Amino acid sequence: MKKTFGYYLFALVYNVCKLIPIKRKRVFCIMTHDEGEGSNVAIVVGALKKYDQSYTFSYLTRSDTRAVKSLSGIKMLLGFFFRKPYELARAEIVLMDNVFLPYAYLHRREGTKVIQLWHGTGTIKKFGQDVNQGHLKMLEKKANANITHLIVNSPSIKKVYSGAFGIKEERIYPIGLPKTDELLLRIKKAEAAGKWPDKEYIFHKYNIPAEKKLILYAPTFRDTPEQNPRLIELIKELSQELSQEYCLGLRLHPHIANSFKTEALGDNIYQLSYEKDVNTVLLAADLLITDYSSIVFEYSLLKRPMIFYAYDYEEFSDQGRGFYYDYHSFVPGPVAYTCDEVVDIILEKEFELYRIDEFVHNNYIYTDQNATERLIELLK
Repeated sequence: MKKTFGYYLFALVYNVCKLIPIKRKRVFCIMTHDEGEGSNVAIVVGALKKYDQSYTFSYLTRSDTRAVKSLSGIKMLLGFFFRKPYELARAEIVLMDNVFLPYAYLHRREGTKVIQLWHGTGTIKKFGQDVNQGHLKMLEKKANANITHLIVNSPSIKKVYSGAFGIKEERIYPIGLPKTDELLLRIKKAEAAGKWPDKEYIFHKYNIPAEKKLILYAPTFRDTPEQNPRLIELIKELSQELSQEYCLGLRLHPHIANSFKTEALGDNIYQLSYEKDVNTVLLAADLLITDYSSIVFEYSLLKRPMIFYAYDYEEFSDQGRGFYYDYHSFVPGPVAYTCDEVVDIILEKEFELYRIDEFVHNNYIYTDQNATERLIELLK
């Protein structure tokens, strides 16, 4: 009830402010998923500032929504429900990385471009309109109706995203994502220099011995909280079975990471979930273990080994979200169902690296580091 009242209040102020003309080159940035410097929205902001210094920017971040939910101060609440809708109403361009539910209660102004950059580079599991139900599904569909441009990496994903967001394919633009540019640029620089500064940073910050190989474990978020203790046991088992050559870094969903105390799990485990820039963590890892997470799309650009630890495959497929593709043929690496199978793949180095090139080819139409430029041309 409180959320609904908040949405209506936000929309009311927005509609009043629509009486004021749109301010040219005003950009409103909705960063409720990722407010880090390496996010899609942040990269576009930086590029627009370089392109034309007359652009002005306002922000609604994850920190803002947390503060409002916790009712932390009258000044914060007034800013969120009065200043933010005013800034949104006057924006010529809206950049966003998540569904913004207040949009379900208001209509985009004629002349405003709403650019959905999303926070995932691709998807394996179903999401959005394909899994949500009831009131939430209806709200998301109404909110997404305001999107004028949904940016993706490849035409191959247009049909999937059209269904997941509930918008027509003609609004989906396969021009590449800005954070792909950023990751490719950092890979290119590191390869040319023969050193990986992101790896040095992570190893130094977390006191990881230089001789270790870092395995990044990044499982997808499970919708049911009772699965979390099971995940803890799996991490313990994996850490104990690995040889001393390796250490294990965790990249978990914030809701799950908060319940993990790595010191209780073992000396060989490092909590990397709170690093703001996921690219830094990816560049530091020698091997990725995941399951159904979209992180595989970014990591595939590194051409490094990946293992798909699908310990609950049947449960996730039949009773969970399910998949858009045949999982086993889609993922660019071997699938394991038990910890022993994961360890065996690592020891035998049976990583099926030949599958990565095809995966990148199918999911990236561009790897030329010019996606941000194409987006700016679209905005112009």
